[in-house]
Amino acid sequence: MRIIRWLLAIVIVVVAAHARAADRVERAFIRAAPPYVAAAKVIGAAKAGDVRAQAVLGWMYQNGSGVPQDYFLAAKWYQSAATQGHGGAQYELGLLHNKGQGVTQDYVLAHMWLNLSASQAVGEDRDFKVRIRNAVASKMTPAQTALAQQMARDWKPKKQ
Repeated sequence: MRIIRWLLAIVIVVVAAHARAADRVERAFIRAAPPYVAAAKVIGAAKAGDVRAQAVLGWMYQNGSGVPQDYFLAAKWYQSAATQGHGGAQYELGLLHNKGQGVTQDYVLAHMWLNLSASQAVGEDRDFKVRIRNAVASKMTPAQTALAQQMARDWKPKKQ
């Protein structure tokens, strides 16, 4: 009889410990905000004109993080941030134009945005962005490349 009580006590302790661990995991899960909650905050900031939030929202739409994947909306938000001078948004918008995702495939615009992004970058990041821009240029005629370079030289950021 004593052995049965000991075994029963051990089982109760193990079950209680497991229940506490499961409770901790459940509370941690509840505390972690679902991606759509973060998306709602970013959407609000982006609509209010926050250029960083616009770039982040573009990334969220591009990758389907907290929002449905939508290249058109990704391009829209990248465009908004890129025209204000956000280098990361310029890079991503250039890639979208290169592939024709959410926008018309346009190597001239892709080159222009990638060129603008590379001009803001430093070090290895700049080298990487220049290689990507040059890869796009390899698909272009000399006249298209000259046009893209002129567009980049003439470009000025817009204030929202």
